[in-house]
Amino acid sequence: MKISPQWLRDFVDLQVNYHQLADDLTLAGIAVESISGEGDGTVFDMDITTNRPDAMNHFGVARECSAIYNLPLKPIAPQLPPAKGSTEFHIQIDEPELCPRFTGRVLRDVTIKLSPEQISKRLALLDQRPINNAVDATNYTLWEMGKPTHVFDLDLLEGGKLLVRRARDGETLKTLDGVDRKLTTEDLVVADGRNPVALAGVMGGFDTMITDKTRNVLIESAWWDPITIRKMSRRHGLHTDASHRFERGADFESTVLSCDRVAELILQSGGGELIGAPIDVVAKSMDLAPVALHIAEVHRILGEKLETHEIFRILDKLGFDVLPERGGDADFTVRIPSWRLDIEREIDLIEEIARLHGYDKFANTLPAYAGAVIEQPEAEKDHKLRTSALALGYNEAISLTFISHQEAEQFSVLPVIELANPLSEEASVMRTSIVPGMLNMLAYNLNRGSDNVRLFEAGNVFRASGTTAEQLKRICLGATGSAEPPGVRLHQETRHEEACPLSFFDVKGDVENLLHSFQFKALHFDAETADYYHPGRSARAVMDGVPVAQFGQIHPNIAGARKLRQDVFIAELHLDQLYRHDLRHVRYEPLPRYPAVERDFSFVFADSIGFEKISQAVTALRLNQLRSFIPVEIFRGGAIPAGKYSLLLRARFQSGDRTLREDEVAQWSQQIVRALQALGGTLRSQ
Repeated sequence: MKISPQWLRDFVDLQVNYHQLADDLTLAGIAVESISGEGDGTVFDMDITTNRPDAMNHFGVARECSAIYNLPLKPIAPQLPPAKGSTEFHIQIDEPELCPRFTGRVLRDVTIKLSPEQISKRLALLDQRPINNAVDATNYTLWEMGKPTHVFDLDLLEGGKLLVRRARDGETLKTLDGVDRKLTTEDLVVADGRNPVALAGVMGGFDTMITDKTRNVLIESAWWDPITIRKMSRRHGLHTDASHRFERGADFESTVLSCDRVAELILQSGGGELIGAPIDVVAKSMDLAPVALHIAEVHRILGEKLETHEIFRILDKLGFDVLPERGGDADFTVRIPSWRLDIEREIDLIEEIARLHGYDKFANTLPAYAGAVIEQPEAEKDHKLRTSALALGYNEAISLTFISHQEAEQFSVLPVIELANPLSEEASVMRTSIVPGMLNMLAYNLNRGSDNVRLFEAGNVFRASGTTAEQLKRICLGATGSAEPPGVRLHQETRHEEACPLSFFDVKGDVENLLHSFQFKALHFDAETADYYHPGRSARAVMDGVPVAQFGQIHPNIAGARKLRQDVFIAELHLDQLYRHDLRHVRYEPLPRYPAVERDFSFVFADSIGFEKISQAVTALRLNQLRSFIPVEIFRGGAIPAGKYSLLLRARFQSGDRTLREDEVAQWSQQIVRALQALGGTLRSQ
């Protein structure tokens, strides 16, 4: 948001230079990100937090300056000529919960023309395009005092009235941007006696806009329910300066003042007459609850004893009324001004006192603490997985904890938790899977020329459980590009050769590396993975009978929909299941003194027999001297019938206290052969 420091001087007699002003505002929490221009053309680029719509204008920032420098604040006081006649126009509010207040003013015999130079220049400084003196008056008022207003061509309004109501299904409204918008009963509109003429709090209608032919003008200023405005703005894809402020909470008491200010500016430039008194319809009062303030609590929270008169000064300059409290436990009762909807509790007032007193004025001290640091039960396991992932070449990343309904349905079966006031449709539910965020981060890197990417994220996913939310711990790996981690050369002899592309087996190795950090009796892999994985290049890890991970290449359809231009691999570890196992601690074992004996077995198996079944069959023999049993080579085709494959297996026998005899090895080998034949395997001649 842009602010002109020269404009601030209309309200506060500032004596500091612009750079000092920028620093002081930033220290007070009204951040100035950058300064551009010079002299009267200087512009501050501000970063105003979403809870401070009162500071999204020049008068609001000037109020902050008044408190910072203890200077008088000049009020906005429109000077209007005496009104003539009476207003023959009516305003009706059918939705008082959504529009508690609506104010209008009528001007007649106005000349529509270009705005005065001062107004045009100030708007241009803020990157606002001047249009005409009536429309520019509303924009000027918006940037001056922060209250969105709108002007209608009075002669184009039918029925002599405005009505605030919900839209009817099937109604349409052509907004000022020239787009015909189909309305539903979820939309709130301003309508004349016949049709909608504005999308409430978002944008006015095209058919009643101000043109060179306009002579009579209706000015309107209202207060709208923030949630309703935000939902309409998102639904119609319209984010305007007005909706930006209304959805954060505008000033309820400024509707008459803003109408008068717009009327003053129009009359100054376009002449005409002010007709009647303001049409101010208050359908529902909005009084902010007062807040109790304890001076002792201020001192306790801030850790420093501020003078009471300094506390009064700060709150008074910010517009708060501080009244002595009689008969209660509080020292004072503070009345909250209508423009500060963010102040609800005593701690909010204390924050205001602290930031205006100056955070830099508080001594640097550590808070008192009498307890001891208690490590979380799973901290060691978290640390082990993180350090292992980093050692494998993955960089830790963090994504949003919000995803869309579509992503929730596509990547998980967990019941979703919907947000009451989502930022957008793409972030409308709490994430039930980390995969969408990981895919977004990988796509972000790929789209910016990073072809070799390895990321991991550790965090929670959320599922609805009755009336509560349940958190489940996950860690997700994402990789694409080369089999070698970015910036690492594993094979020095091939440094001039192109690295091999990442494959399913590389990711499987990384997953096994992480899983082998834990103690287990049995670990096997099967093909029972989610639909968003490639059916032939994915697997599920099952530890002691419980699934703890799934991994593999993302399904081509999903990769295509997300425009991923190269193969992407994902691994998900379910930490709530994995952490039921203790960490495997490294223990020293001396090298064996006696030689090992190896035997190879060549078998033909049906395709339905995977190595997991083979390994389980051999493990069930419980051969104490069997140290390893691994596949060495697989072969298909040639003399091997279709639907079968040839597998070369290697067994390694070794004893820790003697040399093995040949007859023992032969006996164990026969047991292995019989076990594999029981699976349907056929022993091939060696």
